[in-house]
Amino acid sequence: MDDIRILCYGDSNTWGAMPYTLRRYPGKVRWTGILREELGTGWEVIEEGYNSRTTVFDDLAEGRLSGLTYFGPCCVSQSPLDLLILMLGTNDLKVRFGMEAITSAQALQRYLDQLPVLPMDGGRPEVLLMAPPRISPAYKRLPEYVANLGTDADRRSEGFGEAVKALAVKNGTHFLNAADYAWPSDTDGVHLTEEGHRKLGIAVADAVRKIFKREKDTGGEE
Repeated sequence: MDDIRILCYGDSNTWGAMPYTLRRYPGKVRWTGILREELGTGWEVIEEGYNSRTTVFDDLAEGRLSGLTYFGPCCVSQSPLDLLILMLGTNDLKVRFGMEAITSAQALQRYLDQLPVLPMDGGRPEVLLMAPPRISPAYKRLPEYVANLGTDADRRSEGFGEAVKALAVKNGTHFLNAADYAWPSDTDGVHLTEEGHRKLGIAVADAVRKIFKREKDTGGEE
């Protein structure tokens, strides 16, 4: 039997950015790596995180591409896929985009609308929509973060859970709220700690096993 293939599509918290640095956590620390370890054999986890990725905006200030631009080609290139995990929205809260959590979640509809028409080997995968972790007020200690996010990004980020869940219900997809399991570092208020990655990876693994109705492989003999 072929491995179940999982594509994790997100921003710097999927890429594994360490708080307030340009460095990346090691593979076994990132939540995607924890997910891979928790699931064990028979699963393939594909990491597709990109720093500063937005839902639909080409960021002229930072030279970053909209996540939507690469989404279709990525899905086709990585197909066949059994599950797509999509966690975006944090970077939409930069003041230059003027977005609230609810409008950012609505932008994710464009991703879901693409899936049925993409020429993917194996057809449309299952989808797990993940509301991103909330932003901590700690970011306000960093002038450059305030310049990008404004003074109320922590408040605006509180709406992600409800907004993304509503989108998941509307489209009949699976849902997980990352904020229920992971909290950002006090260093910058945006990026996850090692412990946050660990807790999130375990929670996602539990959700994935439920989607595919598989028990956790304990490695014991039958």
